[in-house]
Amino acid sequence: MSTPLFQNSYVRPLLSFLAPIPKHFLPFSKGLQEIAVPEAFPSPFQKHPHPLAQLASQKLQDYLQTQRDWHHNFGLEPDTQQGAVIGKMFGVLVVKSAQDELGFLAAFSGKLANSNQHAYFVPPIFDSLTQGSFLNQGMTELTQINQEIKALHGLSTAESHTRRVQLLEHRKNHSLGLQEKLFDQYHFLNQAGQEKSLRHLFKKASGKNPPAGAGECAAPKLLQYAFRHGLKPLALAEFWWGLSPKSTNWKHGHYYPACQEKCAPILAHMLQGMALEQSLNFPPHLPS
Repeated sequence: MSTPLFQNSYVRPLLSFLAPIPKHFLPFSKGLQEIAVPEAFPSPFQKHPHPLAQLASQKLQDYLQTQRDWHHNFGLEPDTQQGAVIGKMFGVLVVKSAQDELGFLAAFSGKLANSNQHAYFVPPIFDSLTQGSFLNQGMTELTQINQEIKALHGLSTAESHTRRVQLLEHRKNHSLGLQEKLFDQYHFLNQAGQEKSLRHLFKKASGKNPPAGAGECAAPKLLQYAFRHGLKPLALAEFWWGLSPKSTNWKHGHYYPACQEKCAPILAHMLQGMALEQSLNFPPHLPS
């Protein structure tokens, strides 16, 4: 009996070589001569990224300073930009393709310029801004509930009081249900192709539901894209771009480790089975 084509050990490397380069793969054009490729994946929780990740970050920052594809007010050009100032966390993941070419992927945390999708960046785990999505419909209903509550403000009849209590309870349940349904859309891969849900990972880590915004950070987006497209992760870096919100002390252009609150349980799963540096330490209560 002949060996199936996809099982032939001589054919598999050829198939990998012929595999198309993913469209969000950004190759390094120069600057690699003096930088060694890490033998193990550096900790995403360290403050000083690997030099390759710093090089990729510089290329992303060059793009942010020159691009004209979209408009977002980072607060860096106060005389030319309008609207609320919103600084943003960006991330890069250095990867190796099936053809052994070094490059990197880029991502942003949350949304950018009122969108989750931009050509230069990897897509989100789940795009909640899709027109007609359950989230948009749910938010529309929530707005209607708020408007009805506001209309009852100042009325002192028994009927208005009863209706207001009902609406407040309905708003609470609706918001919780919407948040839980949103959490259920997020599933994360590791290099073995094992997929686990956002709620499962946080329940296992802390016994609680995820915090709002979990799964929207740059690091999970980058690793998810790499695993889906057969790219080998080599090093990660995240940096803040723009002015800092009043409640934080993030500084423009500075590197920051992956966040513990939203990312640690996710990354514990996504990095499972990879060759990791010994300095990679998750909090004691998290799976590793």
